[in-house]
Amino acid sequence: MRVDHADISLLGGREENQDRVSCAVAEHAALLVVVDGMGGHANGARAAEVTQQVILEAFWHTSQPMFDPMGFLHLTLGRAHEEVVKLGSNLPIEHRPRATCAVCVIQQGATWWAHVGDSRLYHLRQGGVVYRTRDHSHVELLLREGLITAEQAQVHPMRNFVECCLGGDPILPDMTLAKRRPLEANDVLLVCTDGMWAGVRDNELASELTAPGVNLRQTLTDLAERAVIRSGAASDNTSAAALRWISE
Repeated sequence: MRVDHADISLLGGREENQDRVSCAVAEHAALLVVVDGMGGHANGARAAEVTQQVILEAFWHTSQPMFDPMGFLHLTLGRAHEEVVKLGSNLPIEHRPRATCAVCVIQQGATWWAHVGDSRLYHLRQGGVVYRTRDHSHVELLLREGLITAEQAQVHPMRNFVECCLGGDPILPDMTLAKRRPLEANDVLLVCTDGMWAGVRDNELASELTAPGVNLRQTLTDLAERAVIRSGAASDNTSAAALRWISE
């Protein structure tokens, strides 16, 4: 499997980086994961750390190529949720650790993904967005219903409020899973936290990350730094991982 990949995580204007991001590339499969610990809750960084650890360990201990990538994603996110719930078992529910997450499996010329909350995944091709995940948030609902524009969503006062996440309530959260999507040569898959997508537009991500001869690491760094600058002094942690599919 031939791929190019890179990841970046910037502190932004925060005192602590509660994001976690990873690219795991094996001979027959790869995985991208980004986790955003929810800073308004206790131990957001620990929630992100535990989620990342559970997902990476599951990937490295699963035979590849995976027989059932969707099953892997569903079970692994469920396990991560259970571990984050345990972190806050002695705390009032409103103070328990929580995290949002986007994770993507790539193998055999195709991709499968899952997400919870407002961490996103983008499938990019030839300067355009083939697909992006839809946030589990009130603002995303307003956008889908045509009640606000994309520009209004960027500055909406509830843009950081998510409707489901890992951790908190022991009940398994809603998660969105995508079935197999075929890849073409030079397609780019991107997972990122809201610190990234809130500061750069989808068309910027698509045009720059799929440009001919792109240096993924440098471009990802440039985009993240731009997002932080645009968001100003209150900028969030800004993290992303990208993978360019070359061939099997």
